[in-house]
Amino acid sequence: YLGTSILTDSDSFQDVVVKIERPTYHKPFLGGFKNRITGVEFHNAGSQTVPKKRPDKGIKLFCRETQTVFQKNKPQQAKNTTSTQMTKIGLYVSNVTDKLISPGKYLTAEEYHKRRLEAVIVLQTYFRRWHAINVVQNLREEKRLRLAWEAQEELRRKKEKEEKLRRDHERRLNPKTKEDFELLYHALELWRQEETERINRTLTGAERKAAFCGLLEQEAQLIASIGRHKLNADEENQQKAILDFLKKCAQPKRWKAYDGKITEMDTQYTLRARELLEIYRSISMNDIPKDERIDVLLTLRRTVKEHECKLTREIVELIDREVDLMSRAVKECNLEGLRKRICTLFFQYIKTPKFNPEVARILKVPPDPLKLYKNVSFCHSCKNYLPPTEFPVPANSCTTGRCRLCCKVDNEARRREAFLKYKLILENLRKSETDYQDDAKIVFLVQHQDLQYMIENIWGCQSAVSACSDLYDLVMVRWDKQREWSPWNTILLTKDEADAHLKLCNLKKAYEAAFIHRIKHKHIRAKHYFAQIPAMTSFLHRSDNQANAN
Repeated sequence: YLGTSILTDSDSFQDVVVKIERPTYHKPFLGGFKNRITGVEFHNAGSQTVPKKRPDKGIKLFCRETQTVFQKNKPQQAKNTTSTQMTKIGLYVSNVTDKLISPGKYLTAEEYHKRRLEAVIVLQTYFRRWHAINVVQNLREEKRLRLAWEAQEELRRKKEKEEKLRRDHERRLNPKTKEDFELLYHALELWRQEETERINRTLTGAERKAAFCGLLEQEAQLIASIGRHKLNADEENQQKAILDFLKKCAQPKRWKAYDGKITEMDTQYTLRARELLEIYRSISMNDIPKDERIDVLLTLRRTVKEHECKLTREIVELIDREVDLMSRAVKECNLEGLRKRICTLFFQYIKTPKFNPEVARILKVPPDPLKLYKNVSFCHSCKNYLPPTEFPVPANSCTTGRCRLCCKVDNEARRREAFLKYKLILENLRKSETDYQDDAKIVFLVQHQDLQYMIENIWGCQSAVSACSDLYDLVMVRWDKQREWSPWNTILLTKDEADAHLKLCNLKKAYEAAFIHRIKHKHIRAKHYFAQIPAMTSFLHRSDNQANAN
């Protein structure tokens, strides 16, 4: 606040308080003048109130860029000024270093573009030559690698064939399994047919009858030789089967956890079975020292003495007899029969659920005979009652028929066929279907007799693509890999062809229409054959529904 006096009348003054407001903004200069003597500036009158602000329209109306001129200075170097000097009166300039320049030929635009085109063609020529050389080198390298791969594959196939022939030869020389004896009988039948054909073609009358008698005698001798091999193989296989049976009893309990780990647990019954397995191995060993043999027999005696019955008393009696004979220095060869009796009786002891409870879940004949009444079938050939697992039931069979043993004996006596090839194809097929993990079921209903019918009568024992007839190299795979395997969704191919077939995504683009029609026709024949099977009916309907949905 500021106090000041103002003149009210001619002679009187009045004090007035003047309120001064300091402006919050810079007062604009609206013009004025300056006293040149005193230096005092006098401004024109102006408003002391804050001017009204113009409303913001959102558009920039005034800016410095539009009201200000920007200047830019850039220095440049001027060209150097030169001069020439010519010969004139009073001045001589040497022309030794002068050059005579004559004007060249004028180049038109068409000639210029033509010359550039020719140059471009030359560049393209050399570039294409370089590119062609690289392509040819790459093709040559790919051809070399392909030929090397084909040679390696050919060598591998040759080695596999030689190995197969060697295995077949070894099987025929030293047969051990049922499949080996099937091959022997099949070879015998082929030999008999060849000899019969030769005799019928070359001989007649009495000579023919005599040749047939000699052929029958040779066949009988070969069958007897095969029988001797079978007895030796049965003896070896029996001991191996006994050890496998005991190992199965002694295995710990196993189950798979949610994380995929396998957990094992031993119970008192599995420990008991393992103890009996070790004792049986010990008493079955030959060529062991006398002291160790006596220790094993005493261990066996203490084990069987835990239970008192007729069987254990007989085992104890035989053990005492062997110990007594060993103390009298009896030869080892004279104790073989006694030791076999001990092993046989002890194995009978192990198979008794009373003495070995773990064996009850493995025995084919359960201890309780009442369980067999609803789970037994009658073989009309050998007149025996057997469990259903002893009967081969083809997919088109309505009854159980003959047991496996009767079928084997009939095959050896009459047809003498070898089913090993079909069993291998079925085994590979089931393994491949298990790898899909899509709950396949039909493949486990089909038996090797059904597969044999399909291969021989529907597929003609040859590959659908290359017509390869080597059954050892053929496999069955899915025709449409998105659907479950079935006799009406399959194709017979070689192993290499099957690998290539399963990599295809669109069958219609990969194969011709005629080939697809031929495969579909085979599928219809298989569906017609297997449609008579009651167990296959549900799968047929489900397959039709899937096809309609697709």
